[in-house]
Amino acid sequence: MQITAVRFLPLTTLMLCAVFATLTASSRAGEPLRLTIWPDEAPLGEGKSEKVKVPITVHLPEATKATGAAMVICPGGGYGGRVVEGEGHRIARWLNAHGIAGVVLEYRLPAGNYHRPLLDVQRAIRVVRSHAAEWKIDARRIGIVGFSAGGHLASTAGTHFDGGNEKSADPIERLSCRPDFMVLVYPVITMGEKTHGGSRRNLLGPSPSPELIELFSNEKQVTDKTPPAFLTHARTDAVVPVAHSQMFYEALKAKGVPVELQEFPKGNHGYSGYKGAEWDAWQKRSLEWLGEQGMLKAAP
Repeated sequence: MQITAVRFLPLTTLMLCAVFATLTASSRAGEPLRLTIWPDEAPLGEGKSEKVKVPITVHLPEATKATGAAMVICPGGGYGGRVVEGEGHRIARWLNAHGIAGVVLEYRLPAGNYHRPLLDVQRAIRVVRSHAAEWKIDARRIGIVGFSAGGHLASTAGTHFDGGNEKSADPIERLSCRPDFMVLVYPVITMGEKTHGGSRRNLLGPSPSPELIELFSNEKQVTDKTPPAFLTHARTDAVVPVAHSQMFYEALKAKGVPVELQEFPKGNHGYSGYKGAEWDAWQKRSLEWLGEQGMLKAAP
């Protein structure tokens, strides 16, 4: 089974002008920008679409702190919900404090159609890249961060991407959807034997084929083109076993992709409600790692 880029109809000039006008006004106001990533209907794959809004909220850092880096944020929730505050806007504000733009993606819940969240995260990365100059972002330093099932979506973005469709009438679709780096926090990775059952059921349905299970077992989709990754996980996580991060770490290492896995000897899923020693430690180390990867340079 192969995932291919979806073709889209061009945006009208009027629609583009309206979007850009809204963004410019919001930027001047100094508040988060909220916009929808699909112009009218959102694709469902296989030539189908649905009339639904898929929003992103763009939190830009103060100009004096900006590093030029940005991260699309994928909150967790088992693909049955989204923890938009704790693993979304709160993360964006933390990133802003360190000069990184944070883009919270309220991806569509799959309800058994894996196209929904995947197409949304690919589009979100393209949209951010298309606004790089306007938002003072380096288009080569746009990463992704995901938590739990949002970590699965983030790792899917890092293993299922394309360079854009240069023939598309939509200029956004001409851009790459490959993230430049990944930060994966207690992520779901595999859809195989050690999977998180609820996430797999919500994403792939009750009886997915072996081919579909393998396609979304992201430890099996790693290549030497997969972006660098920082992973963090507690060995005592009773919801998503640490084996998920370990498998992805080993797969990246085998392909020569820069990767670091921060394992904690104790800790639970969600790191005690987004506070405490483990929570503080992964945030501190992930920023150090990003700096070591050259992702936190001064803004261009």
